[in-house]
Amino acid sequence: MAAECAYNRGRHVIDLPQSEADALLAMHKRRRENTTYRLPGHRGKLMVPLEAVTGREAFMLDVGRGGISLEKRTYQHRGRQTVILARLDFGTPHRNPDDEVVGVPHLHVYREGFHDKWAIPVPLDRFPNTDDLWETLTDFMRFCNIIEPPQFDRELFS
Repeated sequence: MAAECAYNRGRHVIDLPQSEADALLAMHKRRRENTTYRLPGHRGKLMVPLEAVTGREAFMLDVGRGGISLEKRTYQHRGRQTVILARLDFGTPHRNPDDEVVGVPHLHVYREGFHDKWAIPVPLDRFPNTDDLWETLTDFMRFCNIIEPPQFDRELFS
């Protein structure tokens, strides 16, 4: 099944078959640059380019910080420029399409037909210490199969 394009809330989204999204998430990735990145400040967003180790697919790791709430932050992994494959959210609970409310933090993983609209509680076996910013980012990169992660200024994670 081929990917289809659609618009959702004014943004261009790509509908992928679940098997293709799962394959993109499972693909081993590496950093594209040897840059050392700084954690974004108040209301900031950092976009880090990644690629499949084969070099055939481009990906992005997004790190975002909230405005008013210092606890609000997002780690997001995209493929095909706009497809959110996984997102880890902190700050506010999430309401799923079936009206179930999922607490904080929660994890979004691409679901065919719904994109990133569904969330689950954070699996503690994959994210054992969500109070630690650095450890959680490292766990998220591992979850997304980023085997050669970007370099970050770790002083900013304390």
